[in-house]
Amino acid sequence: MIDLHTHSTASDGTYSPRELVQLAYKKGISVLALTDHDTTDGLIEAQNECKEAGIIFVPGIEISIEWATGEFHLLGLGLTHKNEELCRIIDFLKNERINRNKKMVEKLREQKIDITYEELCEKFHTKNIGRPHFAQVLQEKGIVKNRQQAFDRFFANGRPCFVDRTGADLKEAVVAIKKSGGLPVQAHPLSMYVSWGKMADTISGIKEAGVVGLEAWHPGARVSEAERLEELAHSLGMIATGGSDFHGEKVRADRKLGFASGKRKIRDKHWSEELLPALQKIQGEKLIPFE
Repeated sequence: MIDLHTHSTASDGTYSPRELVQLAYKKGISVLALTDHDTTDGLIEAQNECKEAGIIFVPGIEISIEWATGEFHLLGLGLTHKNEELCRIIDFLKNERINRNKKMVEKLREQKIDITYEELCEKFHTKNIGRPHFAQVLQEKGIVKNRQQAFDRFFANGRPCFVDRTGADLKEAVVAIKKSGGLPVQAHPLSMYVSWGKMADTISGIKEAGVVGLEAWHPGARVSEAERLEELAHSLGMIATGGSDFHGEKVRADRKLGFASGKRKIRDKHWSEELLPALQKIQGEKLIPFE
């Protein structure tokens, strides 16, 4: 089993990088990528634990991209270091995230909910506070029964406390990932909210911007959709990957480590036949450790 899209407490996951790797070992995962949102803070810890566990580690990141509809997230897989451009993008997105979170706090207080930004920072000890953290606090305060209800009532697009996010420029993010030794892969393409009639042209344009892979297999896509996305990727000469987008049972209980569309195990071919040869082409026969 493999998993090329996971999250830890370095962003909005519920397991520390070390705990995530330990869980992956118990689940029989042989190849694991850590792709936290807009940060590389957990990579060294996960990498060291993978070495102890005998798991092939793929250092990664998931970058928020500016996009007109839905959301666009870009995975950087196989990073070897943080290039200057990547550091700049991470800093930009960190500041944008802080501004967004403070606006969400203001909107919650307008709803007569007692919450402060300082409270969130003290509770979660992460630079990447996001909506799942807000949802957890509301659940603990007894305002909602569960996190999903928090999104439905407050944080989903169109709800009273929703604040739009600002993303990085796609071409700049592609350059940053490549200069950091990695490969840019579009995460969960269906989240762009692009119709199937326009999907091929849209993905073709994304490829022209330098993106080399498409995350065809993801829990948010049905099996038929995943198969269609994989076929599209190959028709465009792109890599097809698979990931669970695992955050932990407290955030998305429906997402299981090592499983994607239709609760199917993520196939090894997406590593050994597609991603690995592409990484070896730029890094050499042995994967270069992240530092």
